[in-house]
Amino acid sequence: MAKSDKVDAVSEIAEKFNNSTAAVVTEYRGLSMAQLSELRRALGSNVSYRVAKNTLVKRAAEQSGVEGLDDLFVGPTAIAFVEGEPVDAAKAIKEFAKGNQNLVVKGGYMDGRPLSVSEVESIADLDSREVTLSKLAGAMKAKMNQTAALFQAPASQVARMAAALQEKKGE
Repeated sequence: MAKSDKVDAVSEIAEKFNNSTAAVVTEYRGLSMAQLSELRRALGSNVSYRVAKNTLVKRAAEQSGVEGLDDLFVGPTAIAFVEGEPVDAAKAIKEFAKGNQNLVVKGGYMDGRPLSVSEVESIADLDSREVTLSKLAGAMKAKMNQTAALFQAPASQVARMAAALQEKKGE
């Protein structure tokens, strides 16, 4: 690889680090091109999965201010740069890794700090943003229904008491 190509690759990877909300570092040793293509499709359009040389990735990480990932850049390395929801990408990688033992998650980077393998898996186990918002909306609706029933209770008690008084007067 010519020096100008390396400089371009480093600046491209550094730009990906700067523009992404999260990154998941994986080892892809033993995966075929067809399997890598399948993984890219599973990740969706908000994630770019990039195979890169470790020395170039280290320089790009240093250039973009990403620290604590140098230990992960050993062996065949590919990085999933997430520009949308990190949960969806982590779920897709975890799901793909279940069926393909050759894909190994090494760690990740999110919110300015490195992530361990267990933290990446924890992110994958979270509900997606849409599911969390729908649960929140359901909980809020239930509380509003409880409040409405609470405000309605005194009125119905007064009505029952009035009916009982009228019945008592009739006797």
